[in-house]
Amino acid sequence: MNNNPTEDREISQPYLKHTGLVIFLALMNAFIPLSTDMYLPALPSMSAYFNSSSAITNLTLSSFFLFYAIGILFWGPLSDKFGRRRILLIGSIIYALSSIACALAINVTFLIGARIMQGIGAGGITSVAMAIIKDSYSGKKRESILAVCQAIAGLAPMLAPIIGSLLLHFADWRGSFWVLAIISLINLVFSLLFKETLQDEDRYSGSLFGAVGRLFVVAKNKAFIIPALIFSISSLPFMGYIAVSSYIYVDYFGLSAQTYSVFFAANALLSLAGPFIYVKFLSNMDKKWFATLTLSMATLSGIAVMTIGRSSPYLFWASFLLMSLSGTIVRPFSTNLLLNQQKGDTGSAASLIGTLFTVLGSVGMSLASLPWADTVLGLGLIIAGFSVFSLLAWNITVRSSLSIIGLENGPKS
Repeated sequence: MNNNPTEDREISQPYLKHTGLVIFLALMNAFIPLSTDMYLPALPSMSAYFNSSSAITNLTLSSFFLFYAIGILFWGPLSDKFGRRRILLIGSIIYALSSIACALAINVTFLIGARIMQGIGAGGITSVAMAIIKDSYSGKKRESILAVCQAIAGLAPMLAPIIGSLLLHFADWRGSFWVLAIISLINLVFSLLFKETLQDEDRYSGSLFGAVGRLFVVAKNKAFIIPALIFSISSLPFMGYIAVSSYIYVDYFGLSAQTYSVFFAANALLSLAGPFIYVKFLSNMDKKWFATLTLSMATLSGIAVMTIGRSSPYLFWASFLLMSLSGTIVRPFSTNLLLNQQKGDTGSAASLIGTLFTVLGSVGMSLASLPWADTVLGLGLIIAGFSVFSLLAWNITVRSSLSIIGLENGPKS
């Protein structure tokens, strides 16, 4: 198989075809926002239902992400050995069963346990999704597919809270988990129709232990791991927003759960433009300066949230939108850049990307969920602080002697 990252390649799917594969990839990429955002409007009522504090209820979010990170860490290398399709099937089944368990939870402890299993199953789905993209596409084609999938998947955070708030008119918080179970069954059908993309010559032929050990081989690649850390840290504040957004709009600004879902969805809707802005207008920009631009936007967002964002829900929304846009604009570039740094061990590379993002995302959720005297101020400090750190780290890295594929030729991709 041709591993040249600059030459376009596409592997066909006899049953799904090109359109079906893109829809399937977008659905898999949407599993995380669907798993979190759909029940965000119900978080305050869940705390009342279980008679638990917001910090305890938020463990249903942070524990999901933590064990999703642990799961994804192992599923990716296993897909390099056993193939993408088999891992997809296993992950989909685990996710479906655990979603049903979430819907049937009788106390918050049981729900947290079910969410842990749901996170493990989701790890098998999303780690394979990224590997399939690298298996199937290369060059500009891959970057375009990443942008399309990420934009379509961006509909999930827009629609999920709206669906969740509508469900609250007909059912309690359990309805969201029944919907997730149905979605996972649809994903299982796609998995059954999916043709394996991992070529025989690219399969890892060693032991099971050796397959997992390839994670350390990939992690030693500085051209991969350093940018992966930088971009994961830059995404940390967004996950903090996910954890506290409902409390900010409902408790801090005094809005209803339904109105909150409109603000949340509007942010997600405009963020959908990010990947297309990159492909259409910024893909030929010098990548070193491009990343600096997006990280500067995120820093400005943090400053705005800390200042004008505290005065009204509209100004908070506008201030945070800069953070959302910077993240979606940079994502096709950053994902493609990271995948290009590793010629083999695609599943392991995808696992490390997902794990870093998720572990640091859990840190962001935990930091944002601390008992800040002013929740909006706390979120603004998190956004500005970590964005500045990522901005400085990126500029130090690109000025170092480290050779990163995709940055050597200035404006060329």
